[in-house]
Amino acid sequence: MDEISEALADPQTVTHPAVYDALLTRIRREAPLRWMTPEGFRPFWLVAKHADLLEVESRADIFLSAPRTELIPRKEEEQIAAATGGNQQMMRTILHMDGAEHRAYRGLTQPAFMPPNLCKLEAGITAIAKEYVQRMVELGDACDFVKDIAVWYPLRVILLLLDLPPEAAPEILRLTQNFVERKDQNIVGEGPSEQVAVQSAQEILDYVSKLYESRKAAPGDDLASVIATAKIGGEPISPFEAMSYLLLVVTAGHETTSATTAGGMLALLQNPGELERLQADLTLLPGAVDEMLRWVSPVKHFFRTAVQDYELRGQKIKAGDSLMLCFPSANRDEEVFADPFSFKIDRKPNPHTTFGYGPHACLGQHLGKMEIRILLKEILENFDGLQLAGEPAWVATTFAGGLKTLPIRYRRRQLPG
Repeated sequence: MDEISEALADPQTVTHPAVYDALLTRIRREAPLRWMTPEGFRPFWLVAKHADLLEVESRADIFLSAPRTELIPRKEEEQIAAATGGNQQMMRTILHMDGAEHRAYRGLTQPAFMPPNLCKLEAGITAIAKEYVQRMVELGDACDFVKDIAVWYPLRVILLLLDLPPEAAPEILRLTQNFVERKDQNIVGEGPSEQVAVQSAQEILDYVSKLYESRKAAPGDDLASVIATAKIGGEPISPFEAMSYLLLVVTAGHETTSATTAGGMLALLQNPGELERLQADLTLLPGAVDEMLRWVSPVKHFFRTAVQDYELRGQKIKAGDSLMLCFPSANRDEEVFADPFSFKIDRKPNPHTTFGYGPHACLGQHLGKMEIRILLKEILENFDGLQLAGEPAWVATTFAGGLKTLPIRYRRRQLPG
C-alpha cells in the first residue's frame, strides 16, 4: 500500500493543515509528478508543481476536463453510472466541457460576472455585508464566524443574483453542504459515501429543476432566467444542461467564497501583525484578499484527462491517463513563492492558482474577490480586538471546502464623535 497515495485520498488529511502541508511539501520535493494508486480509486498522476499545473491548464487541447472531474471512489463511480445509464457524472456543466462548446456555454453568463456588471451589484452586496456586521453586534462579543457569518454572506449574494428570497438560504445551504461536503460524516450523516453522492446530487437537481421551470415559464432579468432561457446557435440549451448550469451557480457560487472568507479570517487572527497592518491601512485589502485565496486554496483539485501522449517533467503521460491538478500544492511551491508558509497581506508577486488558469479559469473570480473585500472592510471598520476564542475545525474533504467552525471574539469599535 502506498502511504502517500492513501493520505492524499483520505478526506481526514486536510483536517490537519500541518500534516496536509507536510504531505504536499514531501511530494513536491521527492516526486512532484507522481503516479498515485490509492486503494479503491482509479490511479492518476498528481501534478504538484506550479509550472506543471499551468502547463497542463494551458494545453486544453490535450488535457480535457471530462470525463473525470474530481477524485471519487470506484464504488461511487459505479453508483453514478447506474443512476445515469452509464455516465460518469450526475450533471454536465461548463466544468465538464471543452473547446468551442465550453466557450459557448461559458459565454452565456460571463457578462454577469465581469466588472462592469458587478459594479451595479456593489451597493446590494454592501448592504448584505452590513447585515452580517449587525448580526455580529447582536451576538455580543463572540460568534462562530463560519456558522454565523461566512456560510451565509456569500450565499445571500448568490440569492441576489438569482432573484431568490433570503428565506431560501437555509435549504440551499443544506443542499450544498450535502452535495459538496458529502465526505464529512458530521455534516451529511451516516451512510455509504456512494449512496450519499447519488442521493445528494439528485436532491439538489430536483431543487434546481423547479427553479428552471419557474424561470422558463416567467423569465425575469436575473441570472437564473438567463440560464433557463439561454440559446446557443439559435437553439435552446437542453433542460438537463440548464439545470446543471444552475446547480453549478447554486453550489460553487458561494461555497468556495465562504471557505476563503473564513480561512482568511483565521489567517489574520493567527498573524496579528498582519491584521494590525490591514486594519490601519484598508488600501491593502485587495492584496490581502489575494493572499487569502492563495493561503486557503478552497478547491483542492480538478482532474484532466490526456487525449494523446505527452511528456511532462520528463515523464510520459499516456493517452487516457488522468491528472489531478493540486492547487494547494502549487500555491505553496517554493520555486514560485518566497517564504510560502508565511501569510503576507502585501505579497508581490502573488501568481496563485486558486482560480485555475487558461480557458477554465474561475468564472466568478471577480465576484468572489469583491465579496470578500467588502465584508472584510465592514468588519475591520466596525470591530477590533479580533481574536480566536477556541479551536477551529476543518471539513473533511478531498475536493473543496475549508473551516467548519471558527470561534472568535471581538469588540465594537468606538468611532470618533
